[in-house]
Amino acid sequence: MLPEQHKLRSSSDFTVTVRRGRRIGRKTIVLHIRDTATSKSGNEADTPVARIGGPRIGLVVSKAVGNAVTRHAVSRKLRHVALGLRDEIPSSCDLVLRALPASATATSQELTEDVQSALRSFRRSSRGKR
Repeated sequence: MLPEQHKLRSSSDFTVTVRRGRRIGRKTIVLHIRDTATSKSGNEADTPVARIGGPRIGLVVSKAVGNAVTRHAVSRKLRHVALGLRDEIPSSCDLVLRALPASATATSQELTEDVQSALRSFRRSSRGKR
């Protein structure tokens, strides 16, 4: 399980992260990542959030992935991946991992590689903007 301070909870936080964050797709997942420290203000959801201990992470595993048993298995794998990567994500970031149908048959290793690849892509692009 992810510690409480690392969970993205409210639907408005999910919505803002998905709509305004950077979208990076891979075979098994789509990663939506938004750095709240560099986001433009002007909306309630954009106001700085007090951070304790690091980034906030949310998961979206829809019925397109499979039945309830399959979705829960994918969710467990993605939570484990997120737990291992939380130190690599800037503490000011909100991250939504959306599982694609291919994640139903993916191994934990494949999910980890896709998430790491997406994070590398985010880091490369964010270095160029600074």
